[in-house]
Amino acid sequence: MKFQTPTGMHDLFEEELELFRKIEKACREIAEFYDFKRIETPILEDARLFERGVGLTTDIVEKEMYVLRTKGGDRLALRPEGTAPVVRAYIQHGMQSLPKPVKLWYLGPFFRYERPQAGRYRQFYQFGFESIGANSPVIDAEIILIFYNILKKLGFKNLVVEVNSIGDSQCRPYFKKILVNYLRSHQSALCANCKRRLRKNPLRVLDCKEEKCQRVRKNAPQIVDHLCKECHDHFKSLLEFLDTLELPYNLNPYLVRGLDYYTKTVFEISVETEEGKIQGALAGGGRYDGLIKLLGGKETPACGGAAGIERIVNLMKLKHKLPSKKAKPKIFLAQVGELPKRYGLKLYEEFRQAKIKVIQSLHKDSLASQLKLADKLGVKYVLILAQKEALEGKVIVREMTTGKQKILPIEKIVREMKKKIK
Repeated sequence: MKFQTPTGMHDLFEEELELFRKIEKACREIAEFYDFKRIETPILEDARLFERGVGLTTDIVEKEMYVLRTKGGDRLALRPEGTAPVVRAYIQHGMQSLPKPVKLWYLGPFFRYERPQAGRYRQFYQFGFESIGANSPVIDAEIILIFYNILKKLGFKNLVVEVNSIGDSQCRPYFKKILVNYLRSHQSALCANCKRRLRKNPLRVLDCKEEKCQRVRKNAPQIVDHLCKECHDHFKSLLEFLDTLELPYNLNPYLVRGLDYYTKTVFEISVETEEGKIQGALAGGGRYDGLIKLLGGKETPACGGAAGIERIVNLMKLKHKLPSKKAKPKIFLAQVGELPKRYGLKLYEEFRQAKIKVIQSLHKDSLASQLKLADKLGVKYVLILAQKEALEGKVIVREMTTGKQKILPIEKIVREMKKKIK
């Protein structure tokens, strides 16, 4: 029987991991500048954390969450998103007493049982930034700017920032009534999913990608026309901050995001192709002023976002934003016999301490096979350590292009090779 990765899971190899490291480095540098501290939460959390925080009627909780019962009877979930765990940690560890805002960022794997497709996996990686404890729209602008700057730092151009306000508990219920009345009069034209959403989560109909639902939404009421004064002023101020930053953005009245905890600001950042098409969002987020209280803390404003690393990696590969190739090692260490291998291993460690990259093949016994490998790798020098040389404390240095050889004392070899490869 041949085993394969489970559906929707994938292995990562050096090329992708190199890009992952590049993304992590960009996140770390931006986080340090904006004074965000890294946090790592468990991959498993109490399933109720997401049911309560993300929302029982969301696709994530209804259809996509991996849930299991432990032998002790605990009902746990593989984390499907990062904000609720960060909020749980904020409450659990008494971070309410820290100076506000508390700024945290994370990077790691998440899990959703959804239909695998290009750029979407059941195990996927995200990085996220959360700013907890400040109500000012300048925080929303800073979060949007952070994701914009990270993507720019990774070489992306033609970034499209879309923003909207979805109101709060004061104005959103009234808008929902107006929206539901409108959608009910066009219910027959909606897709099956949106007919279900109309009953449970009507705002998500605005976010549907089905063409017939997009035709219906064209004349739908827009929430920006029904915001209360507080939400209206907050959104107006955010747009003024973005204007001052000269950060290009579009108002998207249909942008709602898929999680129940969002209030006021929501945003997404995508890439526009040369043909003018918008590809799937690379990053998104918004304000979640009610989530901390909902999960057992004090009423605390907060704003944050997350970005999908696989989507970013796939686009980087498509646009040839690959990491520069590492310089090939110039030295190969060949050893023949048991004693030379022992000396060779010690010499190999001395090269490591001197920060000189050396290739070796300790498992091979034949000098001919090692020289063949060295030739294939294109190294400039081969160091040969055979039984006689090991006993005499010497090493043969062969220059591969000319075939010339000379013998050097083993204690001088690292210093001499350092000069040669400069």
